[in-house]
Amino acid sequence: QLQLVESGGGLVQPGGSLRLSCAASGFTLDYYSIGWFRQAPGKEREGVSCISRGGGSTNYADSVKGRFTISRDNAKNTVYLQMNSLKPEDTAIYYCAADRGGCRTTTYKSTTTYKYWGQGTQVTVSS
Repeated sequence: QLQLVESGGGLVQPGGSLRLSCAASGFTLDYYSIGWFRQAPGKEREGVSCISRGGGSTNYADSVKGRFTISRDNAKNTVYLQMNSLKPEDTAIYYCAADRGGCRTTTYKSTTTYKYWGQGTQVTVSS
């Protein structure tokens, strides 16, 4: 069974850091682009970042550019989202998603781009 599992969420103070992980089971991530999304209470799910199959192409939402870094370790079948300088407005459930398509600037923020989704991990930024 194809499955994505996020981990690494938690409670952090403003200005702090977290690293989220997205691990795959039942399939090899090598052939998939990976996107990270987040959804805050009462808001729509929004695209945060994506990384191409080989890791050579990445995209970031303006709200996280310069603070978040997406990376992948295909040997570990895992994609990471390093989040620095966290702000209260980063509070949300974070989801990873996979698709065989590319990490395209025009489509990576759309939830319909991705076929497989994880269950999410909660990130709370608060003092």
